[in-house]
Amino acid sequence: MDKLVNFLHFFRLPLLLLLLLALICSMSHHGHVAASKSTVEYLPGFQGRLPFYLETGYIGVGEAAGLFYYFVKSEGNPEADPLLLWLTGGPGCSGLTGLALEIGPIKFNESLPTLILNPFSWTKFSSIIFLDLPAGTGFSYTTNPSLADHPSDHVQVSQAAEFIRKGIPTQALLFHPLSNDFPLGYILGNPGTSGEFDKNARIPSAHGMALISDELYESLHKSCKGEYHIVDPTNLECKNNLEAFYECLSGINMFNPLDPQCILHQMPVEIAALRRRRRRRLLQDESRLLSTIDPPELDCKYDINLLCKHWANDELVQKALHIRKPGFELSIAPSWRIGDHGTLEAKLQGRFAYPSD
Repeated sequence: MDKLVNFLHFFRLPLLLLLLLALICSMSHHGHVAASKSTVEYLPGFQGRLPFYLETGYIGVGEAAGLFYYFVKSEGNPEADPLLLWLTGGPGCSGLTGLALEIGPIKFNESLPTLILNPFSWTKFSSIIFLDLPAGTGFSYTTNPSLADHPSDHVQVSQAAEFIRKGIPTQALLFHPLSNDFPLGYILGNPGTSGEFDKNARIPSAHGMALISDELYESLHKSCKGEYHIVDPTNLECKNNLEAFYECLSGINMFNPLDPQCILHQMPVEIAALRRRRRRRLLQDESRLLSTIDPPELDCKYDINLLCKHWANDELVQKALHIRKPGFELSIAPSWRIGDHGTLEAKLQGRFAYPSD
C-alpha cells in the first residue's frame, strides 16, 4: 500500500501537468487560431526552383485572428544581415505588394502574370518578413467580423506586437534572437505624417524637383508665408499663385514625375471607362495571359496591381503559398496612412524616412 501511495505521489505532478496541457490544447482548438508554416520552393509563373528561401505561414493572434506572413531569408549573409519586418501602409494593404511590387526578390514582368527576379531586392542584404496586417488584410483573416470591418490603430498595434512575440519565423530567430535591443530602428517609405505638414511640403518638393520655376516658388513663399494648405480667403495673391502652381502640375504624376499621369479618378469619365473595360478584357482572357503571345502593354505603372491581384487569386498560386482558405479573394489596396511615430523616435536607435513612388 505504501508503495502504491509513493507511486501516486511521485507521478501526481506529471499527471497534473498532462491534464493542464490537455486542457490548454482543448482551449486552443476552440478559441484560438493554430499556427502553421511551410517552405515554398516553386511559384506559378516563375521558371524553376526559387533561388532564395521563402517561408509562408499563419500565426494566431488574439482569439479569432490568423496573420499571414512571407519570410525571405537574406541572400547575402543571414547570420550578420539585419532582420526587417515590412508593413505595407494603409492599413489594409497586403504584404504581397512589398514582396512582388516593391522591395522583394521577385517582380512581375509587367506584361504577363509571370515572375522574374528583382535585381534590386532588399533581401540581398537583409532578411525580411512581409506581414498581412491587420487581420482581414491580404491572406490574413479573422472569425470576428467586427475586427475586419472596424480596424483600429490599437488593434493593429496589439496584433503586430503579439506577432513579434510569438510569430517571428524560426529561420529568422536562428540568426536574430529577440532581446532588449529589438528592434534597433525603423524606416518609413514615403510616409504620411500629418495632413497639414504633408500638403505644405508639396510646393518645396515640387520646386526641389524643378517642376516649377524659381520665380513661382519665391512668389508662393512670399505671398503665402509658407502656409499652402489652409489659406486666408482674402489673400488673393496667394490664391492666384496656388492656382498657377496646380495648373503647372495638372499633367504631372506627383508620386513619380517620370511616370504618366494616369490615375483613374483623375481622368475624364469616358477615358477611365475605356481603360477599365480594356483591363477587364485583358485579365479575363487567361489563355492570352498565359500564352507566348504578348498582350497589349499596360500603359500605367499602377496597372501592375491588377496583374498582381489576378496572380494572387489563382487557385494554383494560393495552393503554392499554402493559403489556409483556398479561393480567398485578395485585393491590392493603395498605401495611404497618416500616423504619429514621435513616440518611437525617442526609443529607437535608428530611424530613416525616404520618399518613394
